[in-house]
Amino acid sequence: MDTSSVVHKHKVAPEGKGAAPAWRTRWTGMWSLAAIDARPLLFAFSLCAGAATYFLAPEEPSLLACLGAWIGAGLLLLAARRLVTWSFLYVLMVAGFGVVTGFTAGAVRTRLVDAPVVTEATRPVMLEGWVAGVEPGKKGPRLRLEVHAIQGFAPEDQPRFVRLTHMARLEVAPGRFVRCWAVLRPPPAPVLPGDYDFQRQAYFEQLGAVGYVQGRCRGGTLGAPTGIADRLGISLSTFRRNLAAHVNVAAGERAGGFAAALISGDRSFMAEEDQEALRGSGLAHLLAISGLHMGIVGGLVFFLTQKALVLFEPLALRVPVQKPAAVTALLASLAYLVLSGASVSTQRAFIMSAVVFGAVLFDRAAISMRSFAIAMIAVVLLQPESVMTPGFQMSFAASGALIATYEAWSHRRAGRERVLGPIPFAWASLVMTSVVAAVATAPFALYHFDRLAGLGLIANLLAMPVISFVSAPSAALALLLTPFGLGDVGLRLFGYSLELVLMIAHGCADMAPSKVSLPSAMPGASMALFAVSLALVTTARGAGRVLLCALAVLPAVYLWTESPQLVLHWSASGEVFARTSEGGMKRFDFADGDGLAPLRYSTLEAASCGELPCELETPAGRLELSNEGNCRPLHEAVLQLSLTAPGEACAFNHNWEQVSRVGGLSVWQGKSGMIVQAGAVCRDRPWRQCQS
Repeated sequence: MDTSSVVHKHKVAPEGKGAAPAWRTRWTGMWSLAAIDARPLLFAFSLCAGAATYFLAPEEPSLLACLGAWIGAGLLLLAARRLVTWSFLYVLMVAGFGVVTGFTAGAVRTRLVDAPVVTEATRPVMLEGWVAGVEPGKKGPRLRLEVHAIQGFAPEDQPRFVRLTHMARLEVAPGRFVRCWAVLRPPPAPVLPGDYDFQRQAYFEQLGAVGYVQGRCRGGTLGAPTGIADRLGISLSTFRRNLAAHVNVAAGERAGGFAAALISGDRSFMAEEDQEALRGSGLAHLLAISGLHMGIVGGLVFFLTQKALVLFEPLALRVPVQKPAAVTALLASLAYLVLSGASVSTQRAFIMSAVVFGAVLFDRAAISMRSFAIAMIAVVLLQPESVMTPGFQMSFAASGALIATYEAWSHRRAGRERVLGPIPFAWASLVMTSVVAAVATAPFALYHFDRLAGLGLIANLLAMPVISFVSAPSAALALLLTPFGLGDVGLRLFGYSLELVLMIAHGCADMAPSKVSLPSAMPGASMALFAVSLALVTTARGAGRVLLCALAVLPAVYLWTESPQLVLHWSASGEVFARTSEGGMKRFDFADGDGLAPLRYSTLEAASCGELPCELETPAGRLELSNEGNCRPLHEAVLQLSLTAPGEACAFNHNWEQVSRVGGLSVWQGKSGMIVQAGAVCRDRPWRQCQS
């Protein structure tokens, strides 16, 4: 849109009677230009707000309510057109319709993915289906099965997918038809406010049940599914599994599992201690195939293709070589998306890559806030549920902050590379990238995981050059040598580079505390305000962005400091998470349950309690873990938790039978005293049916 025409609409009469003040004219013109520049970003952020509003609603809105929201937004804009300036009305229109669109997208998506869900635990039943994937788990591999039939279930009541823990030796692979005796349960709900909602995510993945296998899954004689899409999905899963098995061997014993995870997305070959080291050192983002991996693959293919086409002089003189290079990079990114399993994070990364390379094709700026906004709009419209996930929030927070920093740095420090030299400039860029990404994602990491990696910045500064300049070229070399039968040479070099990354991860995880816990969990309101501050910093221009950021950050910090403090949580998984008087959290493997532990505390190492009873000082008093009748064996005992507050004889006394029945127990220390919460606050939504 031509901005000169917008400014022309706000021209005023010459100085004299009836003329508007000059400062008002300048302010109006600047506001209009800012509204036009920020239009895609404003709409993208409004979409996110609307989708989040839908998922936080206490009950499921009807489609009629969505239609009413559209009509209401239009009526409000008509009423406001005579009360505000045109520029402000323009902003209200973009933001208002963005919120309503995001809200409606969530409602429509929920109805499109609706599939049967198991509502209560079953006895052991015979289940038949195809193995769609294998994931690692603490108690054994987790099989994701596409259901063919379940004993006692009518066809219309059968879930489409189930996930089963296979504790015996696994003898089946993806693509195989299997028959298993299994116990099925509904996907577990979160028990802490703001914790990862596996039940909601399972609903949108059409995962209708979880459970475990009794004995072993055995192969059956039924062939592939009849549907073309289902048959293609099974074939792809089989290919990915075979590829992961080959890479695991070819890349070397030490880092073969890591290499298989990066190439195919299959983590089942990776050692648990290596995954813990990556989490503790702040390098866990390498395991999730997301923007980093897609950027390296697409960027490397784009660079190599462009340089190769330049060598053909007749072609280079007639065709802009960056355009066929962009098409090739886009196809390579699509192949990597399919090859890696097309997880939600990989889909987001591919959409962003498609926007970037599309901008190259249409001669637009490839890396800009407009491209960032278009990618966010596409992701929210296609998968509105991802707005509530840490992957979406952290990836777009890092991307937006980095693009805004890149634009500011390019504008203010033009020519600095020639002053510093290419190598110092590259290291300065690497440090700046790591710092900006760490700061931008810190609020979301604290909200979802309640911790920060102690040496995460140092680990990323050491590991990312290896990933970018050694691992990625080695993987590309393996691909180029594969047609000649020498692909394993490149994979072995790839494995050597990843061994160095694992060495950095283990070193940083061992040299410092793996995580820095804070005294209290961040409330949802604080996280929302931090997100608003990041959005303001991203879209604002000039020195005023610091003031705008402070206006949102200060109340966020205040709400955080005033929020209740979690003293202990006895999870439905049987584990007890208790906050010590020093402020850190400890985990005790106290009972054996079937529920889900809080994601934010899932990587805590189990503390040794010794012989029961075990005592621990907490901010709310003395905590005692005991088994009723200490003379009996632990597995036969009635496990009991007691919390005695200062000055009271006995404040709380609960046993495992009570806690497992209600789905967990939490104790919070607030300004006015202790708060006990049994189970989770239930909101009756399609993915969570509350029990009366």
